Amino acid sequence: MKILLVLLSLASGITTLLAEADGLRLDFYEQSCPNAEKIIMSQVQNILAQPQFQNAPAQLLRLLFHDCFIEGCDASVLLTDTNGTSVVERQAIPNRTLKGFEFIDMIKEELEKECPGVVSCSDIMVLATRNCILLSGGPYYPVYTGRRDNNQSFFSEALSDIPRPNGKIFEALHLFSLRGFNTRETVALLGAHNIGRISCQFILPRLGTNFLNEGSADSTLRGGFIEEIKLKCQKSNSSFSNTESLVSSLGVTEANWSMSYFEEEFSSSSSQSAFGTHYYQKLMRGRGLLFADQQLMANEETARIVGEYTLDDGTVFRRDFARAMVKMSNLVSLTGSQGQVRLNCSVALKSS
Repeated sequence: MKILLVLLSLASGITTLLAEADGLRLDFYEQSCPNAEKIIMSQVQNILAQPQFQNAPAQLLRLLFHDCFIEGCDASVLLTDTNGTSVVERQAIPNRTLKGFEFIDMIKEELEKECPGVVSCSDIMVLATRNCILLSGGPYYPVYTGRRDNNQSFFSEALSDIPRPNGKIFEALHLFSLRGFNTRETVALLGAHNIGRISCQFILPRLGTNFLNEGSADSTLRGGFIEEIKLKCQKSNSSFSNTESLVSSLGVTEANWSMSYFEEEFSSSSSQSAFGTHYYQKLMRGRGLLFADQQLMANEETARIVGEYTLDDGTVFRRDFARAMVKMSNLVSLTGSQGQVRLNCSVALKSS
């Protein structure tokens, strides 16, 4: 894929390199659907205004990651039907706990009223996620549009290529590097875990007697934190600290306490403090909820970057995160006449 590097200044005043992929451009729908981006922003605002949808930013961010990380941002993860007999990507174990599909459908419905068959589901995902991040106090970053939707789904790839919550640091770095992300970009992207919630079912395996087949509980957990986890996770629907994970589920059987959640001390809101460096600060104190998160402290280079992100008011992290999200959003495989523009984001159009 040919990449044109364009130097732009973000709204935050931070200058960054923005990669413009072939076939994508700013305001792609300027002529074909002039109000498209306004409609998407308006719908995102309506979603976040509803108390039951306060976790939408984390859900959409994770949904986008799971989509873009496989064959590029092509909305393949949204498919429930590919007009064939193959198992769809959405059914792969790492994707079974994904949420936020209804938000894409709500936005798509409004866009179809305005300009039928014009705006792709993949562009909706990328724009809606950016808007949610911004409205949650995260950084603004430009989004190029013009993506097309895939009529295929990639079950096997989703099963093998999504980083695991119990993965070692070398696994995560390797998988991100295959998509062109360097170590710093990987650490910045994992910082998305500073918003949202995570089910206790993804944390409790660390307390087991044979975690990672090592014959004991996770040795990186500290005693006081272990007791805190046990206490909070035994209370159904209790809340505490962290994340709707960017990484996949363990595929463990739901326990009686699988409806318990950890969440950050603040909710996903428009507060500027909601998108900060607390994720990294907790890693420094050995309080990462996912094993894969705490593994950032097990590597000299990633640990150095984690420490760097805790030294200021979040400016460096926000800058790096914005750059990495531009790069993530530009993992594109279909543009121009390739692929299709679905009318229903969960169903591929039948081939003519």
